[in-house]
Amino acid sequence: MGGMTSRTCPCGLPRSYDACCGRFHAGTTGAPTAELLMRSRYSAFVQGDTGYLLRTWHPRTRPERLDLDPRMRWTGLEILDSTDGSAFHTTGTVTFRASYRGGSLHERSRFERVDGAWVYVDGEFLD
Repeated sequence: MGGMTSRTCPCGLPRSYDACCGRFHAGTTGAPTAELLMRSRYSAFVQGDTGYLLRTWHPRTRPERLDLDPRMRWTGLEILDSTDGSAFHTTGTVTFRASYRGGSLHERSRFERVDGAWVYVDGEFLD
């Protein structure tokens, strides 16, 4: 993973990868809000970090394995809306558009806290 340190985080926040999603991927701390977890999961898709994606998936809905398409080129993330999902909530939703070369994905994701940590439950695709 060398060479990422000074690069801007793929999630779209104006911070370096290490100071932003990188610290969540490293496991040193957990994402404090559903939105930051969503952003960190997008960054994990960009990086091909399947371990992080599986770790932050709700045990109830987590697939046994995840195969990412290495040809997929993610190009940007836009958060459109979020409900709840702060330190004071146990559930939350984040609606986003993730762009990739050739198209985009519009989804409303549901998140829950499990043992205090935010995890991804599932999502519905929107038009």
